[in-house]
Amino acid sequence: MQASLLNSALSEMQDALTLIPDGVRSAIVAAIMAVIAIVAALIAHHAIMALVRRPITHDHPFLKSLLVQMEGPLRLALILFALTMAVGAAPLEATLKFVLSRALQLTFVALLGWMALACSNILAALYLLRYDITAPDNLLARKHFTQVRVLKGALNAIIVVITIGAALMTFDSVREIGVGLFASAGIAGIVAGLAARPVLSNLLAGVQLALTQPIRVDDVVVVEKEWGRIEDITMTYVVIRLWDLRRLVVPLSYFIEKPFENWTRESATVIGTVFIYADYTVPIDRVRKKLEEIVAKSDKWDGDVAKLQVTDTKESSIELRILVSARDSGSAFDLRAEVREQLIAFLAHEHPEALPHGRLESVGAPKKPESGVRDIWRSRGA
Repeated sequence: MQASLLNSALSEMQDALTLIPDGVRSAIVAAIMAVIAIVAALIAHHAIMALVRRPITHDHPFLKSLLVQMEGPLRLALILFALTMAVGAAPLEATLKFVLSRALQLTFVALLGWMALACSNILAALYLLRYDITAPDNLLARKHFTQVRVLKGALNAIIVVITIGAALMTFDSVREIGVGLFASAGIAGIVAGLAARPVLSNLLAGVQLALTQPIRVDDVVVVEKEWGRIEDITMTYVVIRLWDLRRLVVPLSYFIEKPFENWTRESATVIGTVFIYADYTVPIDRVRKKLEEIVAKSDKWDGDVAKLQVTDTKESSIELRILVSARDSGSAFDLRAEVREQLIAFLAHEHPEALPHGRLESVGAPKKPESGVRDIWRSRGA
């Protein structure tokens, strides 16, 4: 009974489909096949993810991060694969089938590039988890952060170029153009090299910078008379955070071709300089003792250098140079200001005579000439 009802229902559906035009009927069948393919892909994705999640625990951070990042691309890859199979079996015109197949192929190439970029970013992030760039002594961390950032940028650029090239090479016309370019590689290479010289110079400078490391992330530098800290290094430019929170953007080639100051090249420790101008009568020993008291009470001093010397003499004053060391450039700046303020206050309260001041020496009025001499002058004047 049930079989007969099913057969009658199928026959009625076939009769109804015969009334639909062929083009519309093919589109409906293709749409149904696409929906079935997508549902099957989603079910397969859910099963695969459930199967893969079980053996991965928190002891495998790379695999766990890779699984989280690849969940979306894997779902899309399964859907594309299922749609490709459905388009191949669907009753569509040859032209439409070719267009849909080419679109799915381009999407799949872009998906592979996306997955490669995700793997590159995950590897870089997990590698840098071992280093703390916020630590006071972060020389090793800055070295690895710089290398990883620059090399990751270069790798991502290569992945993007390869992905775009692979997508374009799926077209026969583009493939023929590529063969022609290889045949005339001499002239084309010269023209392309001249046109892309700024970009290529910065890319090469980035690779050279990653290997030689004249600068690193979080380095303190002076560029074009501007003091700042390296905030970011990309494949084409460097971002420097200045002391007033402005950003100075400098091409990478600048650090290869021009001189600049790097205050933290070998160590984050910095020696700050303070100049005090005082009178010749200033008690040097007492000022030196006061300096020792100031730095001993300061939490910004690293306990290494605290010296005071007379480095110059002028007509009305002498120059006192004070050297103090700190664990980093920010602490050195604050320590210099602290030492300068307290020494000036000390001299003003304890030894005001030692501050620079001008001297005026009074000279008495000239003596009047004697009476005999006055008479001679008067007679001559008469």
